[in-house]
Amino acid sequence: MVTETMMPVNGIQVCLETFGERTDPPLLLLAGEASSMDWWDDEFCRRLAAGGRFVIRYDHRDTGRSTSFPSGAEYSGVDLMNDALGVLDALGVPAAHLVGLSLGGALAQRIAVEHPDRVLSLALISTSAGLGPDATPVLAGMTAVAVRAAPGTEVRVQPTTDEVDWSNRRAAVACLIAEIRARGGPFTPDEPQLRRLAERIFDRSADLAAARLNHRKAGYGPPVRERLRAITVPTLILHGTLDQRFPAEHPRELARVIPGSRLVWLEGVGHEMPPRAVWDQVLGAILGEP
Repeated sequence: MVTETMMPVNGIQVCLETFGERTDPPLLLLAGEASSMDWWDDEFCRRLAAGGRFVIRYDHRDTGRSTSFPSGAEYSGVDLMNDALGVLDALGVPAAHLVGLSLGGALAQRIAVEHPDRVLSLALISTSAGLGPDATPVLAGMTAVAVRAAPGTEVRVQPTTDEVDWSNRRAAVACLIAEIRARGGPFTPDEPQLRRLAERIFDRSADLAAARLNHRKAGYGPPVRERLRAITVPTLILHGTLDQRFPAEHPRELARVIPGSRLVWLEGVGHEMPPRAVWDQVLGAILGEP
């Protein structure tokens, strides 16, 4: 049985879990903005471990059971990157395969250019090329979000859902379900499964409202797009054909600027954790299976 472990990381406490054997090549999962490790499905992690990986997932600061900060706390995307590196340090892992989704993909890119010795390979899911401080995460509950139609284009502002009382379990769970559905596609899990996930996220979180605001303020750190050409590790880009947050121009740009990278389209998938319907494709690509 997998158990949660609290470890001192980068001046805070981070909650993490591991799957598989420590003697296998390590693989670090980096979740999206304001997202705890709960988003990485338990069975998905077990299947990665069964493929010969020592799998590590963790709660970003301000999510899950990791250190929670008051609303408006000052930290940056660089701090989030250093948290990820600190998780590896705490486990005595010198380098790992990095699998990141959305914000997690941006953090993985930053690690690859700033700390290339810590990276064995990259798998970038539903993300974009070198997100910088002018790119704003899409989080409902804010008055507006910024959406970039294509790399290098101006940001357009779109309204989000009405303000949500994130301290109210019923309201928070309902909004999380609505967000996942809005970003998803035909393979997005059904309502009962989404409800179980949303309830788990709520029950493990100290302050969802603060987490969402603080991660939005933190952004992604200084742009690294112009440095992506220096990446030399094997890089896999996985992207849903229905991703509205980062349309097709984004993964194509990533594939263009990262030498030797491979772009794999996930048909019928939106801006979401890869749904079960495409797990065989995603797991096979990450594990290097034909």
